[in-house]
Amino acid sequence: MNAICLVIDRLHAGYLGAYGNAWIETPAVDRLACESFVFDQALIGSPRTEGLCRAVWQGRHPLLRGQATGERALAERLAAEGVRTMLLTDEPAVADDPLAEGFAQLVEIDLPDRIETADAVERTHMARCFSELVDRLDGIPEPFLAWAHFTGMAARWDAPYAFRERWAEEDDPAPPEDAEVPRTMLDEDYDPDDLLGITHAYAGQVALLDVCLGALLEWLRESPLGSRTMLAFLSARGFPLGEHRRVGVCDEALFGELVHVPMMLRLPDGCGAAARSQALVTPADLRPTLLEYWSIDEPPAGRFDRSLLPLVRGDVETVRDRLCLGASGGETAIRAPAWYLRRADRFSLFVKPDDRWEVNDVADRCPDVVQRLDDAAAEYIARLQVGQLDGLAPLDDLLVHGPD
Repeated sequence: MNAICLVIDRLHAGYLGAYGNAWIETPAVDRLACESFVFDQALIGSPRTEGLCRAVWQGRHPLLRGQATGERALAERLAAEGVRTMLLTDEPAVADDPLAEGFAQLVEIDLPDRIETADAVERTHMARCFSELVDRLDGIPEPFLAWAHFTGMAARWDAPYAFRERWAEEDDPAPPEDAEVPRTMLDEDYDPDDLLGITHAYAGQVALLDVCLGALLEWLRESPLGSRTMLAFLSARGFPLGEHRRVGVCDEALFGELVHVPMMLRLPDGCGAAARSQALVTPADLRPTLLEYWSIDEPPAGRFDRSLLPLVRGDVETVRDRLCLGASGGETAIRAPAWYLRRADRFSLFVKPDDRWEVNDVADRCPDVVQRLDDAAAEYIARLQVGQLDGLAPLDDLLVHGPD
């Protein structure tokens, strides 16, 4: 058995048809969703790249500083069981992470010096990344784990201009021609047409991703490896596109457009295909999922990450009742099934899953919920420090099911 983990950075879940978008055509992503088990409530633990690497490769929560000691990282554990591991990335921060050294093969893809839109799909940086992945898969020994982390929407918006132009209506302004990734905090009186052009440019990049993903899915269908290979598709973090007046990498404010990411699991035997789950999951859950996939024993209980395979098989409906998140500036957040609480310079509270992109702050109207969630977050962090999350007090009905 083999596995491919495809991580696309800065992919906004709200811009994919499988997650409710109705104006951007993403047939390959939609097809993958039909063949996969889809997680509707996947949240990252931190928007920091190093936090993601520690979480997905070592099972160390981003709220814990420093590297864990005394435990082998994912790639090393798989290598000990005879699984060939390869890391392929165009993100220097990922390639340079100390945990990347555990992979048997590291393939670094250079980012292009010039930043401009391409005149054809095959000349885009994203197409080059996918092509490199497929070429490497053709020669990798089985069993294998191929971990591909691509900058995706974070580094270059170089899709052909026609890809962004197709989404503009007749009366809309022409999308910008610049391939630079925008990063700005919008003024309160910003021009909506400026934001509209940015969203069309982003949609063009999503359409380019869809074309590239379609080629990978075709390879999986045509290759003998396809029937023996699991595909995990997810994002490292989202991309603000005007929600809360942020566009791009402005800060690490833990709003849904940044922390809520797409995540799908396509198993070679078709288990869980076309099914969805509202369970709270996180990219770090891929580590124990892969270990279970290869029947590798997990360390004692008490960890924060959980295997997703019981959800896919239908054995359980949930794997946790809360997730805690952290940013480098000290902001933290806690997500329960029915609520999301940001703990920054002040509390902000949102009803979930209804208020998907945190439009309506109800913290002033629900002080009891704020207090309960704040206490639950404090308990989580305290127990996280000693590795005893299995001893968490269960959340009460108000936090799990919401108000009557």
